[in-house]
Amino acid sequence: MRVLELFSGLGGWRYALGDRGAVVAAYDVSEAANATYALNHGEQPQPRELAAVSVGTLAAHRADTWLLSPPCQPFCRMGNREGLGDPRCRAFRHLMDVLQEAPPEHLVLENVLGFLGSDAHQLLTEQLQAQGLAWLDLEACPSAFGLPNQRPRAYVVASRRPLVSQPIPQRESQPLEAFLDAGEDPSLYLSPEVFARHRHGLDVVAAGDRRSTCFIGGYGRRYVGSGSFLRTPQGVRRFSPSEVARLLGLPGDLRFPEAVSLETRYRLLGNGLSQPVAAWALAHLA
Repeated sequence: MRVLELFSGLGGWRYALGDRGAVVAAYDVSEAANATYALNHGEQPQPRELAAVSVGTLAAHRADTWLLSPPCQPFCRMGNREGLGDPRCRAFRHLMDVLQEAPPEHLVLENVLGFLGSDAHQLLTEQLQAQGLAWLDLEACPSAFGLPNQRPRAYVVASRRPLVSQPIPQRESQPLEAFLDAGEDPSLYLSPEVFARHRHGLDVVAAGDRRSTCFIGGYGRRYVGSGSFLRTPQGVRRFSPSEVARLLGLPGDLRFPEAVSLETRYRLLGNGLSQPVAAWALAHLA
């Protein structure tokens, strides 16, 4: 496959793609995401707003596959749920216009479960049908793939070839201790005052537990509803960025530029892909 990685972020789709194909171009407007992508993949994404990229420019890459994770805020339970009316859907709407004029052979889209049944989902499926592509609407959570993390997501897999839904493995989740750093960062611990203020709303887990809640982009700023916190003999702390990365199934050697702040690292990871689930979605195109 010759892949366009759209809304590329950390390059999660590139990791999940493996040897199934090659990314011929990636696009993202985030400077921090692009710097992290370049550090880990050795190639710089196009730092352009997709809504302003012409059909001709995208078609010139001669990609046969689109892999994309558009902004989820218009569809998530903690967002405004304005769907296509949200300004953050501008790039997605433009890509639907591109799909009319220069459709790929294959497409895989990842988003929150609220995407399914939304006006954006309706627009996508209408365009896929008009271009003669078959598609599957899928739902999966990494907790079924052996990762102790609850991150249910929707995938739309489309192709000019017939598609058959692949089974979800239903593996037992590993304990969290397998994903923890060898050493701890003391700055990640909550002060007694902060813990007391938020303790009734926090999801607190232990190293032996086999679950954690979804880590969102606001994990570095928010407490309640942003992800799990780890209880240790020293107190309660945030999971480190490297621990969150492992819970997403990202490589252990994932790096961030030194200039990227802790808060931004959490934001990039919160917008990331669960690797085994993304690879499972891609396997539908085999």
